[in-house]
Amino acid sequence: MFKKIIKSALFAAAGVSLMCAYTAGKIPDTMYFNYGENIAIQSLPSVSLRPVGESAAQRQVRQTESSLSYTASLFGVFPLKEVSVRQTEERYVNVSGKPFGIKMFCDGVMVVGFSDILTQNGYQNPAKAAGLKLGDIITHINGQLVQTNEDVGKLISKSACQPLEISYIRGEKEDSTTLQAVKDTGSDTWRSGMWVRDSGAGIGTMTFYEYNLGYFAGLGHGIKDVDTQQELRLLSGEIVPVKITGIVKSKNGSAGRLKGTFLSTIGSGSVLHNGETGVYGKAWTMENENPMPVANPARVKTGKAYILTTINGTEPEKYEIEIEKISLNAEDVNKNMVIRITDSRLLSLTGGIVRGMSGSPIIQDGYLVGAVTHVFVNQVESGYGIFARNMLDTIDSIARENMAA
Repeated sequence: MFKKIIKSALFAAAGVSLMCAYTAGKIPDTMYFNYGENIAIQSLPSVSLRPVGESAAQRQVRQTESSLSYTASLFGVFPLKEVSVRQTEERYVNVSGKPFGIKMFCDGVMVVGFSDILTQNGYQNPAKAAGLKLGDIITHINGQLVQTNEDVGKLISKSACQPLEISYIRGEKEDSTTLQAVKDTGSDTWRSGMWVRDSGAGIGTMTFYEYNLGYFAGLGHGIKDVDTQQELRLLSGEIVPVKITGIVKSKNGSAGRLKGTFLSTIGSGSVLHNGETGVYGKAWTMENENPMPVANPARVKTGKAYILTTINGTEPEKYEIEIEKISLNAEDVNKNMVIRITDSRLLSLTGGIVRGMSGSPIIQDGYLVGAVTHVFVNQVESGYGIFARNMLDTIDSIARENMAA
């Protein structure tokens, strides 16, 4: 009998230990709360946060400090980890949900394809032989800056038998190689065997405007090249207003898309940043309505919410969703939430999440909590969302860089 009790106790202790380790992994090392906000993680109700070694009276005195050490405990009993709690002022933004068009020019040209060339010695591909790969960004040829497809074409066509030094960027690493163009027997021209792209365009959804700083935030993820799925390296760009004119419905196995037309050739803002958390820039014309506080990630919880998105014309509408999962420590910064469309109207019109809805604001309890970012191709009523706070932090970073420049 005694052995059974010991064995049960050991199993229980192991179970608690595993549960503690699993829960601790879900808690960030640093958490943000607004002044006066309840210090609690809404998505982890089993976790309590208590200041390290302080009484309630002492905690009240320390509320004005910017950073405090808290202990996270499971059920208030089992210590999990120590976290840094930082208190900030509540931030308001002007929530959008309207469609916008993006026109971008790359910093360099991206290798997006290869084509073998018929020469007198058979089929050859100089670009592949030089070690270039899809997604490489070519910045210079023989020391000369290249920014357009035409720049590359002219330098290659003039190369004749002379080797070309190609400077390129792969990921975050700069490198160089030597490319020897070959003569195409069909066209009698010198060619490299690669296709390059210098620009991109598309439509998405505006998430919000930070009125005080004059910046916009949209998409919730970076703009990628359609062929290589690499983020476009930004040189310059602008946004323009868009009208949604049609929908290709999503169905499991195939994501749909919004169809739209640019309403003007005159931009309404300049694109300053294309990165993991979205597309950002300076707004020349700004929406100054629908102000809403931005939720810190700890405030976001599973349950009902709604999105603002435009699937016809230029004005957004509300559609109900369910936030099904929250990841405070997501490896991908734009995959903080799993959401599911529950609104029958939207499902009947779009089939679920479609391309072009990226950036649609997610609202919960009167707060902007995030934006739609991705669709699950095999379960199109569901997808990912990013925390709005991540997007606001990116705007703050861009603003600091511009002020320092």
